[in-house]
Parts: sequence; structure tokens; C-alpha cells
Amino acid sequence: MKPLVMHSGVTAAILRTNIDTDAIIPSREMKLVSKQGLGEGLFASWRYTEAGGRTPNPDFILNKAAYKNTSILLSGKNFGCGSSREHAVWALAEYGIRVIIAPSFGAIFYGNCIRNGILPVTLSDELIVELAEQIQDPQKHQLTVDLINKVVISATGLSYPFVIANGCQTMLLEGLDQIGVTMKSGKTIQMFEQSYRQKRSWLFE
Repeated sequence: MKPLVMHSGVTAAILRTNIDTDAIIPSREMKLVSKQGLGEGLFASWRYTEAGGRTPNPDFILNKAAYKNTSILLSGKNFGCGSSREHAVWALAEYGIRVIIAPSFGAIFYGNCIRNGILPVTLSDELIVELAEQIQDPQKHQLTVDLINKVVISATGLSYPFVIANGCQTMLLEGLDQIGVTMKSGKTIQMFEQSYRQKRSWLFE
């Protein structure tokens, strides 16, 4: 995965609560078994004028010129709730989303974000509304997320600290999935295997 250390980008505010994984990518858009090709289905029910179609809905925020190349989302409570489909995170990642800022997340969705290079940031409703008010010109007033220091920085220079578990922070900073994290302990694993073989050699005869 691509490491995420510091990211600045266009931010779109979709301040709805309980945006579930079916809203993020409807089941009808999950026609592939790979991570590629899902970006077009992101928010399909809102993004297009008809189910299964590709005519852009001009009223949907991501279709507006001011939000071209959006890579940060602001949203409401319980983002990513519902089914555990990892396709939702794959669609967000392929579209170009690197950071999602919300008051809370679906637990499985949160973990899927970490494992796929998207940073889920938890801030209060009040702070998210405050950030949304500062991005009225989204191309000019971009947000910056500093993962090393765990702060969101507004275009006006205000800092909003957030909390993230050390393990999750490391995975994102180093661009590691769970297999990558395990492989960091390769020497320890190898030493254990050698010791295990010596102590229980009869198992390998």
C-alpha cells in the first residue's frame, strides 16, 4: 500500500449520519472480485440519476467542479455501518479517498480502512461542522492531515488533534497490510521455527 504520512487535499462534506456500506457502494455495483474497477460505483445511488446508469446527478457534491479530485471526506456519525463488505473501502480508495473524518465509524469498516491505506479520523460533530465551514472554496481551502503528529490542519492553520492506535498508525505510515506487519517479525518467526524443530524433532521425521 502507499504510505500515508501527511496528506493535503480537496475536502467534501457529506454530513449525513449512518452512511452504510450499501450507500458507499450498492450491491448491484459489486460485479468484480478484484479491488480494481469499483471506483465508478462509489455512492452510485446518489452520484447517478438512475440505478445502474452513469448519468451524473448534478446535485451530488462529488459531481460538482469545485470538488474535483476530492481525497478527504467529512461525514456524520457511524460512517461505514451496515454489512462488512470490503468493497466499500476498495471503491473509496480507487476513487482517490485517503482520509475520512467522522464522529464514529462502523467497527469492521474502520479496520478495513486501515488495512487498505485509508485513514479514518474521529472528531466530534462540532469540530467537523467547524471544518466544513472552512472549506467553502474547496480547491483553495484544503485540509492537511499529519499522521505523525496526529492532527488535522485547516486552511486557516487551526489544528485539530485526533487519536489513533499505535499499531494502526504504523500500518498507515509504513504502507503495511496485516501480512506486511507479520513479516516485520520475520527473524523472530524464523528463530521460533528453528527452536521448535530442535525441541520436537520427532514431528519432522
